[in-house]
Amino acid sequence: MKVITGFVVVLCGLLLGACQRPADVASYNLSQAADNFQVNRRIVFFNGITDKYLLTIEGLCSLGNNDKPRELTVTCKTGANTYKKHFLGLSDNVSFIAEQIEDQSVSTYHYRVVFRPQTIIPDVGLDIGR
Repeated sequence: MKVITGFVVVLCGLLLGACQRPADVASYNLSQAADNFQVNRRIVFFNGITDKYLLTIEGLCSLGNNDKPRELTVTCKTGANTYKKHFLGLSDNVSFIAEQIEDQSVSTYHYRVVFRPQTIIPDVGLDIGR
């Protein structure tokens, strides 16, 4: 019964995905690629009153998805297993634009699903007493 239920859930997901517009699927897949540090971005912060640039961040960067109002976090991959995270405050006159620097190939027919074994199965250390 569990196998049939799982199959029905997957089938419903595929059918709902087929109803999406190609532009929406491509946009979603680009966002997934960026959140997995596969898209080069340039994020520019500027003062809307003076038109002056305040800060530019470039690289394999992901924009914060769960930030508080008037806050933005930018996390960038700087090496094989190294990252930098920037915390920025936004105001009435400070804003930003995030530009994708290079083209990225993504499918408009298939959703992108990324499983992270390290988040599904936690890294557990054992301390065996002597």
